[in-house]
Amino acid sequence: MGKKGQLVIGPAGSGKSTYCETIHRYCSEQGRTVHVVNLDPAAEVFNYPVAVDIRDLIKVDDAMDVLHFGPNGGLIYCMEYLLAHSEWLEDAIGDFDDDYLIFDCPGQIELYMHVPMVKALMGMLDRLGYTIASVYVIDSQFVSDPAKFMSANLMCLSAMLQLELPHVSVLSKVDILKAQHGGEEPEFLEDFLSPDPLRLMQKMSSSMDSKFYSLTDAIAGLLDNFSMVSFLPLDITDQDSIDYVLSTIDYAIQYGEDLELNEPAELEDEVDLQDALAAWSRP
Repeated sequence: MGKKGQLVIGPAGSGKSTYCETIHRYCSEQGRTVHVVNLDPAAEVFNYPVAVDIRDLIKVDDAMDVLHFGPNGGLIYCMEYLLAHSEWLEDAIGDFDDDYLIFDCPGQIELYMHVPMVKALMGMLDRLGYTIASVYVIDSQFVSDPAKFMSANLMCLSAMLQLELPHVSVLSKVDILKAQHGGEEPEFLEDFLSPDPLRLMQKMSSSMDSKFYSLTDAIAGLLDNFSMVSFLPLDITDQDSIDYVLSTIDYAIQYGEDLELNEPAELEDEVDLQDALAAWSRP
């Protein structure tokens, strides 16, 4: 199948670990082998089996206690330490051969927006032959306010440019959003899945202080010119929603493209497959 995987990123509290749990459970039910790699040295609780855990190498508490860093500084130090000891990660994931890997990452967005550590880590995986898609998870509560949503768009765009990976943006917790609107998907959600920044700008302008208008207008113009960010809604209670998100990511990294052609079940063992294909192709 080739070495494939997902880099699950996004702000703290956006639902990354729940996403990893959901995808892992769904794949297990489908008989598909997936391993989750925890890259968050500050993580404490997991609802999925952890195949590889950065905390076996270093924990953020160690960096804070020994080096007297704060939480963010300690986390960045841990990621630097991981890169300096990349052979540990190479050995750990080497046991899985060509299995599909999901990397559950920390919630500090500077790691994906301007600090180069995660990009360097992806370079290492590329050298090992992995094809990785970045999956940027954003809480659906961001759609409650156009200004917040435009901020989420900027975060996604920055991560796309920084990491230079096949990219899919996922709007998480849509099941919660539905529950808040009587169990139905709210009509306004469609406006945010393939957003029109200039239209959002018009909605914001009526309540905006005039001194911020020009800056916000420039940001909307930037997002509109790039037109690279769109979102897939994820309802973890809906199998079709999970399947659509996963299949989109698989397509982005061409997972399954190298599957061998299997002999049709109705053919007898002694029938040559090439002869059968030739027969089917004749009028």
